[in-house]
Amino acid sequence: MVTIKRVAVIGAGPAGAITIDALSKEHAFDLIRVFERREAPGGCWLGETEAPPLLSDFEGLASRTADAPIQLPERLPAQAPKLQQPRHSESSIYPYLETNIDSIPMEFSQESIPVERTDRSIELHGPDTPFRHWSVIQKYIQSLVDRNGYHDLVSYDTTVERVEKIGHEWKVVLRKSGKEKDYYWTEFFDAVVVASGHYSVPYVPAIEGVEAFEKTRPGSVIHSKHYRGRSAYEGKRVVVVGASVSAADIAFDLAVSKTTKGSVYAVVNGHKANLYFGDEAFNHPGISKQPSIVSIQGRTVHFIDGTSVSDVDHIIFGTGFTWTLPFLPSVPVRNNRVPNLYQHVVYNKDPTLLFVGAVAAGLTFKIFEWQATLAARLLAGRATLPPLSEMQRWEEERIAKRGDGVRFTVVYPDFEDYFEEVRKLAGPGQDGLGRKLPPFNRMWFKAFLDGWELRKKMWRRINAQA
Repeated sequence: MVTIKRVAVIGAGPAGAITIDALSKEHAFDLIRVFERREAPGGCWLGETEAPPLLSDFEGLASRTADAPIQLPERLPAQAPKLQQPRHSESSIYPYLETNIDSIPMEFSQESIPVERTDRSIELHGPDTPFRHWSVIQKYIQSLVDRNGYHDLVSYDTTVERVEKIGHEWKVVLRKSGKEKDYYWTEFFDAVVVASGHYSVPYVPAIEGVEAFEKTRPGSVIHSKHYRGRSAYEGKRVVVVGASVSAADIAFDLAVSKTTKGSVYAVVNGHKANLYFGDEAFNHPGISKQPSIVSIQGRTVHFIDGTSVSDVDHIIFGTGFTWTLPFLPSVPVRNNRVPNLYQHVVYNKDPTLLFVGAVAAGLTFKIFEWQATLAARLLAGRATLPPLSEMQRWEEERIAKRGDGVRFTVVYPDFEDYFEEVRKLAGPGQDGLGRKLPPFNRMWFKAFLDGWELRKKMWRRINAQA
């Protein structure tokens, strides 16, 4: 590998924040630049100050093509009219949102998440509740970026629009939005770390009549990332689509608060429940479980079993996200995952391109730390990769075991094996430089599992009382 002195990091969420520290502590780079398209650190934990945008381009959302690369000015630097294309940068925060797993498996090994409990969480889970309000997590991430002068490395309100290899350099095209025009320019780097996350672009399945429903009543169809609390659904008839975490939380929230008009209609029958949390949330008596939607005609939602519900006011899709890399045309996303990533980190076609956070739900923050440390160590020249054939074989064997889709990115339940393999690859560092990764602690996994059970216990208790 060529000597790496200039590194670009895309994103200042939890993955980007820990990557800044991992790179800085190697003391091997002349330039570290971090580009964050939002106004502050936090990623999907950053709160919203404006109303969410209305959904559009339903065909693109369903076909997973909604977040397309933009047309760049012919010459750079340049000023150009403000970009009108939706970029889906808003986060999934509502006022009373809390973490859904214990804070212990979320925090980095050397930086503890503050023990701050809300009255609501104490009421639901007891005085020792391990869950934290979203603002605690955002401030935690902010504190990581603000220490040691790291904030000077970050360019906020700056979107990475194109990343391409030119010779031995990575050409990065950037855009900063102004009041009247956008400004585009180019910077060059020896390596790029992608820490931009994959919970931005909503997936909304193709359903006959859904766009017409939204057009006649703008704002009547939302994705779970645009849910801003139960108050908007007072006295409304609501259908929630999805059998996983976000749909469960929203349907349960609406049912428990008795906000809606009649039952909450949850489209879950015939769909797999979330691997971690199961389907207990949908057993509330205020939730009417339904099969898949076959069509929407006017305000009537028709289900595949021939039944229907009329006078529907809102449809909320908790149907997951589409992984997009519109800024990286040379790296295609396949089956909603990024192929050719060794250990979910190293792009094996070019090891100067690395990813932090290219995994599904789990001990995510800690996994980010292990991945960031490996990436930093490799770029500093203090760790080595196996031969390309071995890296390719790792992916082939994982595809054979997990499939060539999202399940490929799920580390559960093999956390210990993965953490230890990445720690082995990263090594201890040299001359006291770099982050030090401790051995895997099974208590992290236990706290993760205990958090699931605590939430399921809460659902069972409240459902029984109802």
